[in-house]
Amino acid sequence: MAKLRYERDPDTEKLVRKIVVCLRLDWIDPSRIYVVKSRKSASSAIARIYGLPKVFQVSLGFEPCYVIELISEKFDRLPEEEKIKVLLHELMHIPKTFSGGLRPHGRYTSKRTIDKLFAMLRDAKKSGSC
Repeated sequence: MAKLRYERDPDTEKLVRKIVVCLRLDWIDPSRIYVVKSRKSASSAIARIYGLPKVFQVSLGFEPCYVIELISEKFDRLPEEEKIKVLLHELMHIPKTFSGGLRPHGRYTSKRTIDKLFAMLRDAKKSGSC
């Protein structure tokens, strides 16, 4: 059985920063969002997000941060539009407090919300504001 591997993905981190700035997701500090691609994962997910729990922030002296894990075998096969929607979905799990906690699935992560944000992003790109 192949071993699970993680690799930082600076290109997708740049894309996430661009999305955050373009959509004015002001509660998100893009400098504290990290993206990794995993390979050989048995997960059925396309992507996951992890927040740094408060106990680690306090004990280790870290600021809140988030890691988006992209399951390479699934994420890489998606069309560009779907990749952006997956990233939007993961970003919407980040609460307005940017505390290291996560929002559950629901209103903020719904298909309707993600489609609306994607349309806003597409319109901003067309108008040249991003």
